[in-house]
Amino acid sequence: MKTRVDLNSDMGEGFGPWRIGDGVDEQIMPLISSANIATGFHAGDPNIMQRMVSLAVQHGVGIGAHPGFRDLVGFGRRHMNATKDELVNEFIYQTGALREFCRLHGATLQHVKPHGALYMHAARDEALAHALVTTLQRLQPDVLLYCMGQSTLYKVATAQGLPTVREFFADRDYDLTGSIVFTRSVSALEPAAVAAKVLQACQEGVVQTVEGELLPIEFESVCIHSDTPGALTLLQVTRDALLSNGIVVGPASRS
Repeated sequence: MKTRVDLNSDMGEGFGPWRIGDGVDEQIMPLISSANIATGFHAGDPNIMQRMVSLAVQHGVGIGAHPGFRDLVGFGRRHMNATKDELVNEFIYQTGALREFCRLHGATLQHVKPHGALYMHAARDEALAHALVTTLQRLQPDVLLYCMGQSTLYKVATAQGLPTVREFFADRDYDLTGSIVFTRSVSALEPAAVAAKVLQACQEGVVQTVEGELLPIEFESVCIHSDTPGALTLLQVTRDALLSNGIVVGPASRS
């Protein structure tokens, strides 16, 4: 039974006048405890990044970099062939940009979380996982790495001593391997059902898989993506359900 959980969401996922999802970042920010801010390659631009960091500081929300594949057209959800060195350099480039906006606002970068297809790639590619973890330890050894508990990236980070935050995806399905069922297009979800799913995971430590079985799940943070249709309502209902059941919503801690 959890008494505290982090609630995170992806922020700033637009480019210039273009916005992904419902465009409700300003309303979502006060509801979450950690923000994954797009860093320019799958979405985001300097003006959006600056505004999101400022908004996160205003609401006391932990700030995270959300680097992805260099794929604006595909929103970073298409796999791209690149060497691990290329991917690490692009990861550094994107994370460094957001870190400077944090410095501008007197804030510290709390975490990093790869986006989309890069998240899934790092979850299974051991060479890339080692390279990313080693690089993060050189740049900011106390930075939190958000990842799936059933992933190579989590195992590598844990073995090398980088602090991690395991995620539970409220708006994605799971299979029996403990992985999320990756999709490029998410349909609208029933808010009460999403909240019940999160409560079950927090109180019982299980999630129902697409195969219909209950799977044990361990996590420190719950993710609801801002581009899921109706994300604002999903977050409001889920947060209310957590609080009414005695579960505090707050930023993840380093462990």
